[in-house]
Amino acid sequence: MTSKRYKYQRRIDSSSAEHCCVPLCGASSRFNSSLSFHTFPVVTEIREKWIRNIRREKLNLTCHTRVCSRHFTSDDLIQPFNPKARRLLRKGAVPTLFEWNGYSDAEAKMTAEFEYSVTIKEIYSQGDIHHLEHDYCWVPEPTLADNALDPAKDLHEEVERLRRQVEEMSVSQRFCLGRFAASDDDIRFYTRFTTCSHLMAFWKLIEPASNNMIRVSRVRASTVKREDGTTDVALDRSLQPIDEFFLFMVHLSVGLTLRDLGHRFNIHESTVSRIITTWAHFLYTVLGSLRIWMSAEAVKAHLPNQFQDYPDTQVLIHCTELHCQTPLLKSEDFSYKSHRSFKGLIGMAPHGAVTFVSSLYAASLSDEELFKQSGIVSLLKPEMAIMFDNTLFVDDCVPCKVYRPAHLLEEQISADEGKETQLRVHIEGLIHRIKQHKLLDTVIPLSVTGTVNQIYTVACLLVNYQNGPLVEGWAED
Repeated sequence: MTSKRYKYQRRIDSSSAEHCCVPLCGASSRFNSSLSFHTFPVVTEIREKWIRNIRREKLNLTCHTRVCSRHFTSDDLIQPFNPKARRLLRKGAVPTLFEWNGYSDAEAKMTAEFEYSVTIKEIYSQGDIHHLEHDYCWVPEPTLADNALDPAKDLHEEVERLRRQVEEMSVSQRFCLGRFAASDDDIRFYTRFTTCSHLMAFWKLIEPASNNMIRVSRVRASTVKREDGTTDVALDRSLQPIDEFFLFMVHLSVGLTLRDLGHRFNIHESTVSRIITTWAHFLYTVLGSLRIWMSAEAVKAHLPNQFQDYPDTQVLIHCTELHCQTPLLKSEDFSYKSHRSFKGLIGMAPHGAVTFVSSLYAASLSDEELFKQSGIVSLLKPEMAIMFDNTLFVDDCVPCKVYRPAHLLEEQISADEGKETQLRVHIEGLIHRIKQHKLLDTVIPLSVTGTVNQIYTVACLLVNYQNGPLVEGWAED
């Protein structure tokens, strides 16, 4: 019988090799890592079947005598959960696939039609007797059985499918962004972004910069040792970067306490505090580096219909106040017991974009003095006009015109009642966009009070990204 030759890929990581004792088989563990090599069974009856099927004369069995997995059917082999682990044989398995039967299951034929002496004579008559002994200098060509689908590969794919299924179930149970990605209503409730796609568009803008930040959820490395002696480093991070960002947005938009967030995200309360602080500084740096003040031409290009009677309006001014859980000894900084209050100034274009954010000052500072110290005066020009939603008298310190729609509403209610009411509602809608960040309406906890200025600034700047121009029908949560 002429035998076909083939080459295995050489393995350089094996210090010792196992060889198959079957005639006409040159399999070696040194050249093929996909095969497994099995010792002869201890049960006498099964061992004799092995010897009879192998057809090797004067076989001297030792503890090192092996038969490779090519001579067993897939049903005889037990595939381990780990594809790299050693395969085992089922109890009573007998080798039946050989070169001389085309690697087909011919055990029944061999036992019924052939006697051991007869088959030996046939093999002798086909060629050199030395082919009966194992030749380590050549290897046969692969057959169709070798090219068939690898059962280990099928098992590996099944394991991967189950792993993905477990991950999906884990995501559906964990409190993370992936859990709410399919619901725009949930995304809007927890982050104030109108849709998940809107949120992901913003994430793509900041993700490149986030790769350079030092995240709170530190990477933990564990060494995994394989059976072949190699080691892998497995990384475990308690929260993904996008989930850290999601945690910050939930705290800012919903105003949940640190303990509540710790229970939801399954992390320690102190870790929640550090995540909020880290992302407040990061977003403050990234968003604050962009110029938000708009030119007069750009503001006029987006002027809403409500401002037709005030076409030169450049910015609407609003003062807001924050309360922090920071009891201090300076009584002048207190507006409420055990709460320190801060005051900030926000400038918005008529179409809803935030164009100016001041730093926070002590609440004891008057609105007029806050306006002067904020720095917005240097941005105003004579051809512009500013508008207030409250009684702020700074006419003597600005180089431009001043509108007060609240006063106009009282004085001209008979003539322009509908028009002035519409303008007032529009202004209140603009201010409401910032107030939708519930954290600004709650008492900011002591653990994040050190970054209150960054949190306040980020909350104001995020308005430009969360929902674009005024969204009609925005439900109040």
